[in-house]
Amino acid sequence: MGTSTAAGKNRPGTRAAWHNWAGNVTATPARTVTPASVGELQEAVRRAAEDGLKVKAVGTGHSFTAAAATDGVLVRPQALTGIREVDRAAGTVTVAAGTVLKDLNLALAREGLSLTNMGDIMEQTVSGATSTGTHGTGRDSASIAAQIRGLELVTADGRLLTCSEKGDDEERAVFAAARIGIGALGIVTAITFAVEPVFFLTAREEPMGFDRVTAEFEQHFAENEHFEFYWFPHTGNCNTKRNNRSQGPAAPPGAVSAWVEDELLSNGIFQAVNSLGRAVPATIPSIARIASRALSARTYTDIPYKVFTSPRRVRFVEMEYALPREQVVEALRELKAMVDRSGLRISFPVEVRTAPADDIALSTASARETAYIAVHMYKGTPYQAYFTAAERIFTAHGGRPHWGKVHTRDAEYLARVYPRFGEFTALRDRLDPDRLFGNDYLRRVLGE
Repeated sequence: MGTSTAAGKNRPGTRAAWHNWAGNVTATPARTVTPASVGELQEAVRRAAEDGLKVKAVGTGHSFTAAAATDGVLVRPQALTGIREVDRAAGTVTVAAGTVLKDLNLALAREGLSLTNMGDIMEQTVSGATSTGTHGTGRDSASIAAQIRGLELVTADGRLLTCSEKGDDEERAVFAAARIGIGALGIVTAITFAVEPVFFLTAREEPMGFDRVTAEFEQHFAENEHFEFYWFPHTGNCNTKRNNRSQGPAAPPGAVSAWVEDELLSNGIFQAVNSLGRAVPATIPSIARIASRALSARTYTDIPYKVFTSPRRVRFVEMEYALPREQVVEALRELKAMVDRSGLRISFPVEVRTAPADDIALSTASARETAYIAVHMYKGTPYQAYFTAAERIFTAHGGRPHWGKVHTRDAEYLARVYPRFGEFTALRDRLDPDRLFGNDYLRRVLGE
């Protein structure tokens, strides 16, 4: 990116393109700012409004949609980082918005604390992850955003608004929506999360056949605090993962085992076989059969972030839909049948996770027990045919697309599947009537 002053403008001639992690979204902002304080951010927002420019904040670019893209002012919050306060009595931690989840997890572990649940990637900023609804898998514990207890954000008029479920009417209304705000309500500057004393999780990874895991899905869900599985297209093979609390002690995978499973198979060889599959698609079914048998059963115990998260260095493009949990097995079987009868060649596994119902207006799990199906394609591989066919299945089941992952839905569709959609858009009208924080993506998914 071009250099910039903290509150303001790039030097002449330094207008530079921004692109996301997957490389499928690019934007060229008029200027880029990296505020060193909340006050500087407020000034940058006011100046953008005066100059007639839109404003968007961008984290580490792990979204696959253009939610953060702008040709106006691009805010990079990398200087707004770190833990502001640990309140052990309340069981909360307040953290600046630009803090990367990895750094938060490490800092919490040093304090003997942990989030209750998290996704499997921790390269995102806390504001980017929560604003798009990032989640892991859980029977009782929900997304990262559902663990928020307070928010601070800069609104379109440059105000600094603090909100929580304990505030006045306006603060509660903002809190109900802004935990997953897709950047439409303001720029988040700090988040207060609920945390708890660090605990141990025992992970059990086990290969399992597709027919068995789908037949026993509800049983596995009921018996485990965190259950997920991956199905390898072109095969009848899955890999399951069950994470449950335990007394410990820590018993992480051995150094060799961890390297083979997490680095060699999941990143090194996986990168190579995806590159081969992209060059010679006909090899993909054979590769899938070999790859799906390469992972072996293993059990290990460690603190949460070391169990929930994994390195993901093979780049891809992803679509994920949230379905009513009772419909996920039927939808997955339809997806498998579609792939089996098509000429598609899919080198990435399909991921299935769950979440309990929550009370956030635009959460993919808002007011319903939820299961997720995520489909992926290797970066640089044409994905439209696969994603279009998958999306047709997901929407037939009333699916809700992940806000940060590829989809084609618009405001008309989304208003039907989110009972509180109108509540969110009405709040947006009050907080940002001139759409200072708008862009093409928000125009599509939220309407004018």
